[in-house]
Amino acid sequence: MKKVLFIDRDGTLIVEPTTDFQIDSLEKLAFLPKVITALAQISKELDYELVMVTNQDGLGTESFPEDTFIPAHEKMMLTFENEGVIFREVLIDKSFEEENLPTRKPNTGLLTHYLDNVEYDLENSFVIGDRLTDVKLAQNINSKAILVSLHKHQTESWKNNKDLMAINPHLLHISNNWTDIYLFLKDLKENQQNNHQNNTKNTSNKERTAHIHRKTNETDIEISLNLDKKQEKQEISQENGVENPFLDTGIGFFDHLLDQIVRHAGISLHIKAKGDLYIDEHHTVEDTALALGEAFLQALGDKRGITRYGHFLLPMDETLAQVALDFSGRPFLVWEATFNREKVGEFSTELFEHFFKSFSDAAKCNINIKIEGKNAHHQIEATFKAFAKALKMAIKREDGNNEIPSTKGVL
Repeated sequence: MKKVLFIDRDGTLIVEPTTDFQIDSLEKLAFLPKVITALAQISKELDYELVMVTNQDGLGTESFPEDTFIPAHEKMMLTFENEGVIFREVLIDKSFEEENLPTRKPNTGLLTHYLDNVEYDLENSFVIGDRLTDVKLAQNINSKAILVSLHKHQTESWKNNKDLMAINPHLLHISNNWTDIYLFLKDLKENQQNNHQNNTKNTSNKERTAHIHRKTNETDIEISLNLDKKQEKQEISQENGVENPFLDTGIGFFDHLLDQIVRHAGISLHIKAKGDLYIDEHHTVEDTALALGEAFLQALGDKRGITRYGHFLLPMDETLAQVALDFSGRPFLVWEATFNREKVGEFSTELFEHFFKSFSDAAKCNINIKIEGKNAHHQIEATFKAFAKALKMAIKREDGNNEIPSTKGVL
């Protein structure tokens, strides 16, 4: 994702006259010390785009004609360009402060094309300016801020200003020279690279586990999940008669289906669910699916190195079940299935769509399911097996890969 330095002009790049605050002649044009060298180094060594954002009070009116503004501005831009400092664009608000237009800093009207563009990482971008309105702009676009002033007493005043505490998470640095700003941004990049390398080492070996305890007035469910460990073989429990004693929802057929996920996804899963089965199975199935989806979401973490997508086509006698899924961070279920009876045993067939919808919502994944066949038992069991195989494919980590599988940089 792209990062940006949104840089103020007057007082930040060039000296702002204390008399009329207008650079309206070439004689008034003076750069802040080291700003050209520092921006040239930033452009060459760091991964930021440069965007100039400036308020020019009344530009184009009689009090500030454009023909007095343009020569000095173009001279400034040419000087930067000759030293390898290229601004992606220059955004100018020409209004007066009392008009309070949406385009005037700290309002964000000039930056909507960045706010609406998923290619830009505004959270790790910076607003650099010489006024508290620049920090407020950073807060409004959820970016970081750097305050700069040539005057030491001003920087000390900022550091002692209690009002800044309210927006302190956005204000990361206060400086009185551009060399210091360059070094701050360079150190920040190096620290991020070191953290990324450490995370790479940690995440490549770390087992992906989760423990979820979901308790409501209707159900009490505990789930332990390990995506990187196969379930240990267990003897048949004589107490409850289920195939896997670590999957106990009180619903035999449901336990059997959950066991298909364990066996065919190659994971370790323990579920203990108590629900109001004296009413019906609905709450137990729904809340188990929600807790299971939450467990997958937690265990996958930031999803570095995973395949992300999974799909499987599985036959079972006359039945053909196909499942495709994507751990995209966006829940959605497509369900194409009809059953020729309302129940399998005492288990309502309508609950199976609800199971996958609840899992999708909690795991934040997209699931597409299509089932063909005549035998409802075969249809349902084949679907759970295909779902497990698709899960196995999607959660698999590739050796040495620590990238997030998305152009957005986040899932």
